[in-house]
Amino acid sequence: MSMLIRTHGSPGALATAVRSEVQRLDEDLPLSNVETLHDFFARSRWHWRVFGSLFLIFAVVALGMAAVGIYAVMAHNTNRRTQEIGIRLALGAGHGDITRLVLRRGLLQLTLGLAFGVAAALGVCRLMATLLFKVSPQDPLTFVSVGTALVVVGFLACWLPAHRAAKLDPVRALRYE
Repeated sequence: MSMLIRTHGSPGALATAVRSEVQRLDEDLPLSNVETLHDFFARSRWHWRVFGSLFLIFAVVALGMAAVGIYAVMAHNTNRRTQEIGIRLALGAGHGDITRLVLRRGLLQLTLGLAFGVAAALGVCRLMATLLFKVSPQDPLTFVSVGTALVVVGFLACWLPAHRAAKLDPVRALRYE
């Protein structure tokens, strides 16, 4: 048997008054598991909080790994082109020209990767709809924030190696292996 009582004051203060009233009506009637409705719902939905937090941690780790991977690929691609950059510098290309060249190629790769990634994510949204609670699988805030984070990381991953490559000494770049 359960009893639900609505109060405008503190539920804890009302529990002792209810307990004494129940004891006054019937001394053999026990009153146990007294809790607020908020506590009851929090206890009944603990698994949503635990797994939600766990998935949030996994998502942040995955985003960090994606950021490190993007930076590594962009830096490696620029590093592989060191001799080409040295030749361009030796033939009179300016630092701005080299920076723009590397940025343009890197941002093209980044744009293509984001386009394919968003298309794949939208394709998987129907499968995830059954797993999500009170969140739409096509949540625009999530898509925009993750996309923005990857664009910022991708831009830095392109700009830092491009800036470094533009400062190369042409002679050393031509001898680079």
